[in-house]
Amino acid sequence: MRLDDTRESDNVEDRRGSSIGGGSLGIGTIVLVMVASYFLGIDPSTLLGFVSQTPLQTEHSAPAHRPPADDAMAKFVSKVLADTEDTWHAEFRTIGKEYQEPKLVLFSHSTPTACGTGDAAMGPFYCPLDRKVYIDLAFYRDLKERFHAPGEFAEAYVIAHEVGHHVQNLLGISDKVRNAQKRAGSKAQVNALSVRLELQADCFAGVWGNRADSMKHLLEPGEIEQALTAASAIGDDRLQKQTQGYAVPETFTHGSSQQRVQWFRRGMESGDPRQCNTFKTRDLS
Repeated sequence: MRLDDTRESDNVEDRRGSSIGGGSLGIGTIVLVMVASYFLGIDPSTLLGFVSQTPLQTEHSAPAHRPPADDAMAKFVSKVLADTEDTWHAEFRTIGKEYQEPKLVLFSHSTPTACGTGDAAMGPFYCPLDRKVYIDLAFYRDLKERFHAPGEFAEAYVIAHEVGHHVQNLLGISDKVRNAQKRAGSKAQVNALSVRLELQADCFAGVWGNRADSMKHLLEPGEIEQALTAASAIGDDRLQKQTQGYAVPETFTHGSSQQRVQWFRRGMESGDPRQCNTFKTRDLS
């Protein structure tokens, strides 16, 4: 990606190297949340939202500071975050709203969040209760080696997807989905709503990719395929087949590889968030 002339965001908190105090979740299922998040690609903030409607408290907060100036990967994610800020500020102005920028927290191993203890095994996630995106940068090694999805735009897609959840939170979409999930008659219906939420975040990530390329020409030839590969690699069907040898569509929470690719591509090709309404289409494939 052509990021040399791109500004860095002021919204990056670096907690790496900091250990956390004993977080008090008040929930015995946090381990199950982390396991499900890792093996099934489930957004832990979504799962934690089912468990409690009040912020989960931690006893201590890890100290945060700006990343070192010579940290190339931290600088990369900071520049990607800054570009998402530019994109969504512009988009929110078109609908008469003000975009509130999220924080991006870099951590190692685990860190306290308003949604409970964040663990690296969860992968990157967004916590709607504190409006922060969390990522252990070691995940990018997994993206390359475990998921076979290397490349800078694949890494940027991960951040843009989580920022997409922040956009949903600001627009009230996430709350509407959680309320609908409470009224759902079955676990399959709850999962189906989660899939639509996640596919919309993929589409929003594609919208950012479109704007980044059309306005600033940030993408190198072939980089769009990197993000498509990443989207395909973390589809529920592929992850389930890797971990248990078969897929169970009723348990999908993020969508199949085909669906994730399709909705990212839809945002990427249109550059229009209005094309990302996964809740008004019957067929997601």
